[in-house]
Amino acid sequence: MAEQLGILTLLPPVIAIILAIATRQVFISLLAGIFLGYIILAEGNPWIGFLDTMQGLVDVFADAGNTRTIMFCALVGALIVFMQRSGGVAGFIEAIDERLRSYEERKDGSSRTVVQLLAWFTGVLIFVESSISVLTVGTLYRPIFDKLGLSREKLAYIADSSSAPSSILIPFNGWGAFIMTLLAAQGFDNPFGTMMRAMGYNFYAFAAILLVPVVVLTGIEWGPMQRAEQRARRGQTLNEGATPVVDEELTSIEAKEGIPPRAVNMVIPIAVMVFFMPFMLAYTGWAEARELLGPGADAGAMLFQSIGSGSGSTAVLIAVTLSILVSMVFYKVQGIFGIRESVDLVLKGIAGLIPLALLMLLAFAIGALCRQLETGIYVSEVAQGWLSPGLVPFLVFLVTCFIAFSTGTSWGTFAIMIPIAVPMARDMDANVLMAVAAVLGGGVFGDHCSPISDTTILSSMASSTDHIDHVKTQLPYAGLAGGIAAGLYLILGLV
Repeated sequence: MAEQLGILTLLPPVIAIILAIATRQVFISLLAGIFLGYIILAEGNPWIGFLDTMQGLVDVFADAGNTRTIMFCALVGALIVFMQRSGGVAGFIEAIDERLRSYEERKDGSSRTVVQLLAWFTGVLIFVESSISVLTVGTLYRPIFDKLGLSREKLAYIADSSSAPSSILIPFNGWGAFIMTLLAAQGFDNPFGTMMRAMGYNFYAFAAILLVPVVVLTGIEWGPMQRAEQRARRGQTLNEGATPVVDEELTSIEAKEGIPPRAVNMVIPIAVMVFFMPFMLAYTGWAEARELLGPGADAGAMLFQSIGSGSGSTAVLIAVTLSILVSMVFYKVQGIFGIRESVDLVLKGIAGLIPLALLMLLAFAIGALCRQLETGIYVSEVAQGWLSPGLVPFLVFLVTCFIAFSTGTSWGTFAIMIPIAVPMARDMDANVLMAVAAVLGGGVFGDHCSPISDTTILSSMASSTDHIDHVKTQLPYAGLAGGIAAGLYLILGLV
């Protein structure tokens, strides 16, 4: 397929990304890219392309993982409404304000810096799953950022930069299990050890994570982010013409009258969701782990393997559902909401996140289209002609970045590039560990900043900012981290 279509395989994702950035109409841009792709597959027949486009959108739901993820995105709206209406958000803001006031008395008014570092540290700590990381950071810190005059674009950048990079550097999660599976298929006797040794060469993930505190502590800002911060200091939350992924009505709900603000009403729902995420990963992966390791395996090894083998989409859906149910009971016990009112709030929350669910639907659809077009395979095959031993890590990183950015999937990029990069590095006597790390770092680059990446979309959603504004403001920073990584691969490869 890739050989027959040639460069045409690149057009749908590239056109979709260019249109989204140029027009700010992300839904139309993604649909245009999908339609163009199916016209290509239909050999230029627009009617067949249209019919196949509609079928492609329907087929997204044929994958249970996609369906669970879309349901999760919609149900998150219920939590957002619950935490605001119950006074949890207001209580959390008061609790943070109290601590910031005491900190300012000792440290000469550096509350803005402290909050940004706290948001970054929170994201790094929740390394078990990138989606949960960005969701937690965005939800917890958005009201504080608004109050302190920090831009939502900055929050989205911090949440995004501390999610996928930390998930891959601390791979005791589904990321690590998936990577180990790919490495085992390449004949590595100790895929875990290989993965951990390769992490030392994952320059992009390190650069992306460490760049955040550098930017926060130095106050150095440039490009669209600088303009966003200047706008936020003037009290303008969003850009002119911006359309937040989350309906603004969903993020501006007042606490119920007569209800005292209590931070616990926000902390409990988030804590339940974060706790059940790894629990459900272990639960759904336990049977497979037992089959792989045997009944007499060490408990620690079983836990790690089961978390890695678990279903991420099942885990996030069950986690958010249990969080909603626990919240309903918790608020009922306090006399805040009755059952009927809780159900009404759930429905209101789901309605507010319909745009996000639609965006995820389109992202999954264009990802499936790219697999049919074999976009990633085409790019990797073309790039093989450029490689020499010293340039293998450098060029593998660049090609992987391009594939991940174009397709919006890091895991899909890993699956394409590791079977290519590892044999290539071995045959050309290049540094195999560095080549593996280049694939992992390049894949994270795409997950971090591609407009069609689910993590990038969730970062915009959790921070309640315009999705294209998030992409535009983040790209210069991600580009800098990518440039640092590429330079290190080039230098070390040639030394």
